[in-house]
Amino acid sequence: MSQPPNPQFQQAAMPGCWWHPNRPTGLSCSRCERPACPDCLREAAVGFQCTDCVQAGRQQDRVQQKQYRDAGYGSRTLAGAQPARTAVVTPVLLALNVLIFFITVAQSGSLANNNFSELFQYGQLWNPATLAGDEWWRILTSGFLQYGLLHIASNAFSLWFVGRPLETALGRVPFTVLYFVSLLGGSVANLVFSDLDAVPVVGASGAIFGLIGAYTVIVIKLRLNPTWLLVILGLNVFITFQVPGISILGHAGGFVAGLLTTFALLYAPDKNRLKWQLGGIAIVVVAMIGLVVWKDSQTISASCELATSRGVPSYACYPE
Repeated sequence: MSQPPNPQFQQAAMPGCWWHPNRPTGLSCSRCERPACPDCLREAAVGFQCTDCVQAGRQQDRVQQKQYRDAGYGSRTLAGAQPARTAVVTPVLLALNVLIFFITVAQSGSLANNNFSELFQYGQLWNPATLAGDEWWRILTSGFLQYGLLHIASNAFSLWFVGRPLETALGRVPFTVLYFVSLLGGSVANLVFSDLDAVPVVGASGAIFGLIGAYTVIVIKLRLNPTWLLVILGLNVFITFQVPGISILGHAGGFVAGLLTTFALLYAPDKNRLKWQLGGIAIVVVAMIGLVVWKDSQTISASCELATSRGVPSYACYPE
C-alpha cells in the first residue's frame, strides 16, 4: 500500500526566468525582484541586477550627471566652463583668416600685394575712414586681414600653436570671448594712441598677443613654471620691435585686453561666477568703447569712398 508524499518534503516548483520562461531559477534581481537566470543577471554595487535594470540605471546616471553639470558642478575648465576634448574655435578662426586672405589674393591677383583688393581696402583699420568716416566695422574686419604670404603664415602658425591648448584649458565660449576682446583691444589701441594720418593696420596678431596675455594670468594663477611663457613672450616682443611695419600699439593693446579678460575669467568668485565674469569683461569692453568715443569726439567728420586709378583700388577720405 502506497502513502501520499509528505508535504514537509515536497519540493515547490521554481519560477521561470522573466526573459527565459523555460529556465527555472531560484535567483532574482535585487532591484526589481523579478526572477532571472544567471545569463540575465549582472553584478551590481549591491547584489545582482537584471539587464533591464542595469541599462535603466546607466541611463538614470547619465541624466543625473547632465543635471549636475548644468547646475554648475562637476568637471569644469579653468574658467568654469564645460570642458571640450578637442579645439573647435581655433581651427574655425584659422580657416576664416586663410579664406579671407585668398579672397584678397584673388581680387588683387597677387600674393605679395593683396592689399590692392577691394575687400582689403574696405576692411583695413585706417584711422580717417574709421574715426572721421564712421566706418566702425574696420575695428573687427582688420583683425581678419593679413598682408602678404609671410604675414598669414606666421599668424596662422601662432594661432594654431597658442590657441588650441588655451581653448581646451578655458573652454570654447570663454576662449571665443577672449579672442574677440583681445582683437578689439588691439584695434582700439591703434585708433586712440596713434595720429589720424597713421598708416593702415591689419592682422590677427593683436588677438594672438591677447592669448599670450591669457597665458600670463594662467601661469600666475596656477604658479606654473614660467620658462615657456617667457620664451614665447620674449620672442614676440623682439619681433614686434625689430621687424619694420609691425604695429606695436596693436600688440600691446591686445596683450593688455587679453590679460584683463582672463583675470576676470579666472579670479571671479565661485558664487555667482558667471555674473562676476560677465561684469568684469563688460567693464573692459565699455572702457575701450569709451576711449574710442572720446577719440572720435576730437576728430572732424569726413566722407570716404573707394576710387580706382589704373586698375588699382584705393580708399580716400575728404573733410566735410
